Amino acid sequence: MTHAKVRFDMKTLPAERLMAELSLWSADLTRLADEITRVDEYADIYHIDVSDGHFSPAFLFFPDVVAQIRQLTRKPLHVHLMVDDRILLEQIDQFAEAGADIISVHAENQQLDQALTRIEEYGCVPGLVLQLPTPVSAAETWLPRVGILTLLGTLMGVKGQDLSEQACGRLHEARQLIGRCGAEHKILLAADGAIRSHTVPALRESGADTVVMGSLAFNASDYRETMLWSRALR
Repeated sequence: MTHAKVRFDMKTLPAERLMAELSLWSADLTRLADEITRVDEYADIYHIDVSDGHFSPAFLFFPDVVAQIRQLTRKPLHVHLMVDDRILLEQIDQFAEAGADIISVHAENQQLDQALTRIEEYGCVPGLVLQLPTPVSAAETWLPRVGILTLLGTLMGVKGQDLSEQACGRLHEARQLIGRCGAEHKILLAADGAIRSHTVPALRESGADTVVMGSLAFNASDYRETMLWSRALR
């Protein structure tokens, strides 16, 4: 496979405020096009969880759906792959071809080197995700190759959990690790899991550049007010 032209420049994302990465898992999936139209103005990134029912207990989203989403918005699509190594490279192929801009794989995957290379070859931004039990130091070797590092603040693939007491400390540790890694490009730090009105300020203070919002955005009584509030967190 030849190297493709980079399809999305992370430098186009806002750097002066907390970004909102909207998780489509929390949208009304029976009205997905309407939901994207409703929230698109204040979305910085769309977060699309992909799970095979093995690596993670959930089972969602599909490449064909992502291809349809790609037609509905110009905002970057961040595909978070929670899949077994046996299908990891094939899933990267399918979601890159469907229109993903950012593809994140797990530090716990065994084919991590091959996976990051495959993502780069498609011109997508490579990302790395750490499960809650995985030491933050596991990201150190890979940081110069990624554009976004996502730390899960809850156990993977299950909605409705409370934020782990370790989450903020892990973000702070990751922020320091990013600062020391010597990468020439900016690496975004994302917090995913238990993103609620009372947790977001602490996550931002701990170093998060973006938070993966689910029900906080999609179920907000006043979506615009919620997004303006989050944007004010400097």
